[in-house]
Amino acid sequence: MIERSHLTIVLEVDRLGSLTAAADALCLTQSALSHSIGKLESRIGTKIWSREGRRLRFTPAGNALLSLAKRLLPQFEHAEQVIGQIAQGQRGVLRIGIECHPCHQWLLGIVAPYLRCWPDVDVDVKQQFQFGGIGALFSHDIDILVTPDPLDRTGLVFEPVYGYEQVLVVAVGHRLDGRCYVEPKHVAEETLITYPVEVERLDVFSSFLLPAKLRPKRHQTIETTDIMLHMVVAGRGVAALPRWLVDEYATSLPIRAIRLGRKGVHKQIYIGIRKRDGDTDFVKSFLQMARDR
Repeated sequence: MIERSHLTIVLEVDRLGSLTAAADALCLTQSALSHSIGKLESRIGTKIWSREGRRLRFTPAGNALLSLAKRLLPQFEHAEQVIGQIAQGQRGVLRIGIECHPCHQWLLGIVAPYLRCWPDVDVDVKQQFQFGGIGALFSHDIDILVTPDPLDRTGLVFEPVYGYEQVLVVAVGHRLDGRCYVEPKHVAEETLITYPVEVERLDVFSSFLLPAKLRPKRHQTIETTDIMLHMVVAGRGVAALPRWLVDEYATSLPIRAIRLGRKGVHKQIYIGIRKRDGDTDFVKSFLQMARDR
């Protein structure tokens, strides 16, 4: 079997021109160096080099081995450097799973500064339909789960990173525009536009409509926030979104945010990680940036 040590010897002999110099560079005796290459030659059934006077000349097999050494040894060194950085929490791939559609917008405000702080860490974001939530954390398909619905599971840690208020979004001039808050019966008279998520996981249903045993006149789902809000502006219905997201869009679209109920609907977003990853530097840094955001 060709080993890394054989490649190193061949490369040093080529660089320095003699067994003695190569042995000194590798902190070996010339006898040990020759013995190592001799065992390799016995295995492969051919010579690596031959002597011409005081000079060593590589055989065709030796030249092939030298070519291999020049390709592989730098890759070994690079791999060791990368693995060392990973072990120290300085490098890797951070795979983030998102279980709430508006969180994608929030995440953009974290990813840009995070990538600047961690130039050797790549970020991969998976939407809800691409992974299985809690199971994806356990199976290492993702490293971080952004969710409004944490579950108590051994080996996982969920940390609250930000709270928000869920509000009703209407177009300026809509019949509900100007109200301080709406009641379930008001929304039941409307076409409600939401993301394509199970009804039980939509706050406007679980925390507002269903407790009142009501449903909207019509329920329409749209994947993207921009299209959803343009539908609202066009008078095609109302939507339910986090207030912070509505405030961002309200600077460019004629929309209003109205409280859901007298006390409002308040939610919390959590970040879940595997407990044993909690000491990884680039994971801890992401959590801190999420809190700051």
